[in-house]
Amino acid sequence: MKLRSLALAPVLVLAMAFPALAEKISLNEISRYLNALKTAKADFTQVNSDGSMSTGTLYIHRPNRVRFEYKGDRTLVLASAGQVAVFDGKSRSGPQQYPLSKTPLSLILAPNINLGQARMVTGYAEKKNTTVVTAQDPAHPEYGNIQMVFSANPTQLRQWVVTDDAGQRTTVILGEMKTGVSIPASAFAIPNEIARRQ
Repeated sequence: MKLRSLALAPVLVLAMAFPALAEKISLNEISRYLNALKTAKADFTQVNSDGSMSTGTLYIHRPNRVRFEYKGDRTLVLASAGQVAVFDGKSRSGPQQYPLSKTPLSLILAPNINLGQARMVTGYAEKKNTTVVTAQDPAHPEYGNIQMVFSANPTQLRQWVVTDDAGQRTTVILGEMKTGVSIPASAFAIPNEIARRQ
């Protein structure tokens, strides 16, 4: 018995010196996870391209709806009915609006996500025990891309970095995500928010 344990000792030392490398989460599993994510709520920290930071609460109601509430002012970002509306907390004028399809965020809000689609994933790596996936709209790479970071066991979205069509990068770091939450459809209604602010 003693000889066998002595023979195993170097193997155990090696095993402790080199922790097991985390395996990349498969693209199929990430697609499955995102498609199963119907409603979610999480606190977030946003790092803008100029280095400024803001915090708030994020609400997701897939497909195609998201709400970013920013702390400290009335700034609000809503996506619904194919549009994104950015309400400036300091402005009395209406929101800036543009099509959701022209932002890389549409890739994780789409009704059916398939990261195995040709030319959609442009980066796929394991970093610091997370899986990092960079995706773009295969038909419109000029709209920019989204880099998503996932942890495993269970698969969870931890952060994303959107690079827009002008090359500006916005990082969103998520706190604990609560899924399966009840969010009223009115929370995403852009016309309601416009009327409320007038």
